[in-house]
Amino acid sequence: MAVFPAEDARLHLKRHLPAVGGLTRPEKWHITLAFLGEVPDEGTDHAAGVLDDVPPPGPITLRLAGGGRFGTVLWAGLAGDVEPLEAFREDVRSALVGAGFAVDGRPFRPHLTVSYRFDRGVQQALAGYAGPSWPVTEFALVQSTAGEYHRLRAWPAGSAEGR
Repeated sequence: MAVFPAEDARLHLKRHLPAVGGLTRPEKWHITLAFLGEVPDEGTDHAAGVLDDVPPPGPITLRLAGGGRFGTVLWAGLAGDVEPLEAFREDVRSALVGAGFAVDGRPFRPHLTVSYRFDRGVQQALAGYAGPSWPVTEFALVQSTAGEYHRLRAWPAGSAEGR
């Protein structure tokens, strides 16, 4: 389950980063809410059914801001409505675990991976970065195949009335 930033937010970040090798492609940039690992085809339908029952969080606005690293991995951080995103992520995780899925149990540190190769210039660019805000309109169930991401299903973020 993931959130994909709006195109203008991705392009803004791309323009802010130095042109170096090793950056992941902006169309792949996303914030992972729950990582399931290998799931057979019938399992994705089951996961989608479980996610159908998770109430949407309502309107959330995010922006990419700051950054950091996990070893050699460089990432952009998040600002904005991070608390409701974290609460929604916990609802998603709990629902999937309750349905028998093995969800990555590490603490949630919302981020967007921009490179798997450390580069000091990229790290410095991310440190002071503050991108434009965007409204989260949907959450997507994503499958990774041969390094490409495919949106299998999406759910609307919800409205203020749905909270």
